[in-house]
Amino acid sequence: MSPAKTPLKIDFVSDVVCPWCAIGLNSLETALKRLNDTTGGEIGAELHFHPFELNPQMAAEGEDIVEHLGRKYGIDAAQIARNREAIRARGESVGFRFGKRERTYNTFDAHRLLHWAGLEGRQRELKHALLAAYHGEGENPSDREVLVRCAAAVGLDEQRAREVLASGAYADEVHAAERHWLELGIHSVPAVVVNDRHLISGGQPPEVFEQALRQIAAQG
Repeated sequence: MSPAKTPLKIDFVSDVVCPWCAIGLNSLETALKRLNDTTGGEIGAELHFHPFELNPQMAAEGEDIVEHLGRKYGIDAAQIARNREAIRARGESVGFRFGKRERTYNTFDAHRLLHWAGLEGRQRELKHALLAAYHGEGENPSDREVLVRCAAAVGLDEQRAREVLASGAYADEVHAAERHWLELGIHSVPAVVVNDRHLISGGQPPEVFEQALRQIAAQG
């Protein structure tokens, strides 16, 4: 029996309010499961999450999503509706349910909480909870009560979560991480960086992730 290979290091750069990030994460996890099933665990992976803000200057109350997307991309409400239906269908294909989302929001506090969750070994779980709360239920990821509830739901200490949010903890760490990825040329998300040198951009289908990860693993 051959020895297990060193796990692939996968950096997932994303934002909570990015629909393609929700699709990309579920798609990537589907690909990783397929790899595990077909290789007997020979191709392992260490998944790390990193912050990216689509709307860093947005006020706490957020903005109507149709107005925001129309201004940002120069498209009308009909085109936005078509795009959102396509996103809904893509999400469904990888097991992610999109609900009604009327506003988009600032996510800096969510990223601070995710940083803390990483220190507590619950980052992946919190990431899923936040994506589901916003994209599935239309909840506000800048609302600290929403954030605390999501943290508690994945086994994090509720009181400590409140303290993190109230204190401004990990703001410097989040800003530093954001600068790091921007300086490396990451300007859209999701961005999946494998072994610090292979970039897979966008919410790709599971087959694309699987093929790319197999090729990278084979390179050693």
